[in-house]
Amino acid sequence: MEIILNGETRRMEENLTLADLVAELQLSGVRIAVERNAAIVPHGEYAKCALRDGDRLEIVRAIGGGQEDTFTIAGRVFHSRLLVGTGKYKDLEETRRAVEASGAEIITVAIRRSNIGQDPSQPNLLDVLPPERYTLLPNTAGCYTVEDAVRTCRLARELLDGHKLVKLEVLGDPKTLFPDVIGTLEAAKILVAEGFDVMVYTNDDPITAKRLEDLGCVAVMPLAAPIGSGLGIRNPYNLLTILENASVPVLVDAGVGTASDAAIAMELGCGGVLMNTAIAEAKNPVLMASAMKKAIEAGREAFLAGRMPRKRYASASSPVDGLFF
Repeated sequence: MEIILNGETRRMEENLTLADLVAELQLSGVRIAVERNAAIVPHGEYAKCALRDGDRLEIVRAIGGGQEDTFTIAGRVFHSRLLVGTGKYKDLEETRRAVEASGAEIITVAIRRSNIGQDPSQPNLLDVLPPERYTLLPNTAGCYTVEDAVRTCRLARELLDGHKLVKLEVLGDPKTLFPDVIGTLEAAKILVAEGFDVMVYTNDDPITAKRLEDLGCVAVMPLAAPIGSGLGIRNPYNLLTILENASVPVLVDAGVGTASDAAIAMELGCGGVLMNTAIAEAKNPVLMASAMKKAIEAGREAFLAGRMPRKRYASASSPVDGLFF
């Protein structure tokens, strides 16, 4: 069935309630007001309110302290600044639980490695992470040539009914998984010309990052350390330079190992962080996903707050002027 949610058409499964929709939007426990077909639905009646085809819903969220902190990619507004991958988990159920705990709205899908309906006999990733709930970000993981990367994006667009948002990576070699910069620039140029919205994995070189932006990429995603290394933020000053020059979102992609790494990336002013291994290979992936969600939020708030200046010497926490000794 189809409903109109805040002015936009949204496809839903049959026999869902308003409570199901609120949970799907990750608004459970959040102060909201809901209007269905021009009538307010009281909070206690969400579970009894069955949604029908053609319903018009307005959901308003209470926001304290000014405007809500969101970020925009390719014209679409997102609330979570944590993007997560869907590989390396022990099974699809763990994938589902970890992604839900992360609060992520954008999830990456390795088109060459994931079943998203190509093989009906195998478990389908989209059964546990439906595209009605998440923004899919097909990526070109495992591509070492321009031709393979471009072909993978074209396949993703065909598989996902014209989906334009993709994550481009053209890898240089299997040992380091560093980007092939020349190949990445060439592939980005082709994909942008074909109408794709390209989020691009790159090295931490400010010149390359700016050239990718100038080509029309909608987000630049420099590594913080090698993919899957968990080494953390090894290049804060390069990232700062990229941020200073960018007019599109800059998201750290690769190298995060734990929650403090994510917080550091956000404290630098990054628009977000994409990770997979740091969550999937933790001893408790679901708990780590929850930790990453909190770290992203804390790091963002610290950036917005503005940290105190660093000083070489101690500074008394209480003033001493005017006291009697």
